[in-house]
Amino acid sequence: MKAIGALCLLVLLVAVLASALGVVWTRHESRVLFVNLTALQNQRDELNIEYGKLELEQATYAEPRRIDDEARQKLGMVDPRPQDIRLLR
Repeated sequence: MKAIGALCLLVLLVAVLASALGVVWTRHESRVLFVNLTALQNQRDELNIEYGKLELEQATYAEPRRIDDEARQKLGMVDPRPQDIRLLR
């Protein structure tokens, strides 16, 4: 009878130790995942800021007046003379 009680006590001790190790591992894993989540959120915020800057830059480059100036300066484009214009019907 004492052997069965000692065996039950040993099994319960092992179960408690396994449970304690499980809790410690789970808390550690939770902290690691939280650190990763925070790093990813920071990266997301930085990418959102960069995306906003790129959108602003794109809007600036797509301005019609700027495109006209670039075409005239770099490509040598000019308005056609009135005698060069033909109307097709």
